[in-house]
Amino acid sequence: MHKKREVIVIGGGLFGVSTAYFLAKAGQDVQLVERGFVGAASSGANFGGLRLQGRALEQYPLSLLAQEYWENFEKEFGSPCEYERNGMIYFAHSDKSRNKLFQYADNSRQCGLSIEMWEGDALRKNLPWLGGGALIASYSPACAVANPRLVTPAIARAFQKRGGKVIENCEITQILKTNEGFELTSADGQKFSAEILVNAAGGWADRIAESFGETVPLFRAGPPQFVTEPLPYVLKPSIYSIDGDLIIRQISRGNFIFAGYPRTLSNEDGKYTFVPPAKTRNGMQAIGRFIPALKDAEIIRVWSGVEAYLPDMLPIVGASETTPGLYHAFGGSGGGFQIGPAVGLCLTNMILGYENQVSIEPYSISRFRSTIKASDKLRSEFDNVPPVGEHRAGETA
Repeated sequence: MHKKREVIVIGGGLFGVSTAYFLAKAGQDVQLVERGFVGAASSGANFGGLRLQGRALEQYPLSLLAQEYWENFEKEFGSPCEYERNGMIYFAHSDKSRNKLFQYADNSRQCGLSIEMWEGDALRKNLPWLGGGALIASYSPACAVANPRLVTPAIARAFQKRGGKVIENCEITQILKTNEGFELTSADGQKFSAEILVNAAGGWADRIAESFGETVPLFRAGPPQFVTEPLPYVLKPSIYSIDGDLIIRQISRGNFIFAGYPRTLSNEDGKYTFVPPAKTRNGMQAIGRFIPALKDAEIIRVWSGVEAYLPDMLPIVGASETTPGLYHAFGGSGGGFQIGPAVGLCLTNMILGYENQVSIEPYSISRFRSTIKASDKLRSEFDNVPPVGEHRAGETA
């Protein structure tokens, strides 16, 4: 049993709240401070997909560990989150994207996932409503969805039941390293101190890292998203075009939720992401092209989030390289919702000196001390991001 330590977690998104929960479960004295409201930023504004297909090969161990917690969410955290193992379908509509789909399927199978491939008659039999020149599809029955508006608040309540303290509307404006740990000051003059500090500040976490001499090329963006009117329930699996021009699922109440690429860069101070009307129009055109039965569906709400991205499209999770007692968990890069519970568990184990079930070494902030190769996704999935290349710490993605 480790001694009880005082910990402050900055950031009330899924990474921060999950870390706070597992630390409190392990008997630590934890406070979580959030500049706004818990789960109100990207953790609550995302598509809600718990995608296993299509992940970077090195991320599968973390992703599969997280899936165990999603499967048992209500048992672990005490509240439902509308979790459903509904399955997920990728489809390709060009020869280039067809090759990409096969690579995704191979990676998934290497990590133990069951993947069915459908083309020709099998494609038409299983997806008779899919148009738009779709050539081939892959189906993973293990993929799932959850309601992002319910998830993070549910874990925060579980954290509080274990003795944790949540302080909302509390923007930290100063952090000092002391001999005993850290001293924090908020915009309204509140003072906090702790031996351990967890930087889980999402789209603003790079500023905290930089204040401790760790510059990372984080940028903020969000996908266009909208929801339709309720319609008869006909679609169980989530549907993803592998090129990102259609990402759609139907919830039990009948509404269809849409997301798509390219993502839009957030405004300069990172407080919001504007959805250009043309992107909403393009999204509806994509729905009409690929799912003609939905071409006349009415949109009732449009939104986006402020998501943190890194040029290799992997998060930062682990210990600071410059400052003892400082830990980072940020930069989900569009796939952070699904891995969130595992990030919290693994970072807790690292803080307490326990052995981790899976390695989080690929997510160390140390990788930005040298040149890294940017993901090809920067070119295809974002607006106005500088040309893809190699990035060093301090360069803008």
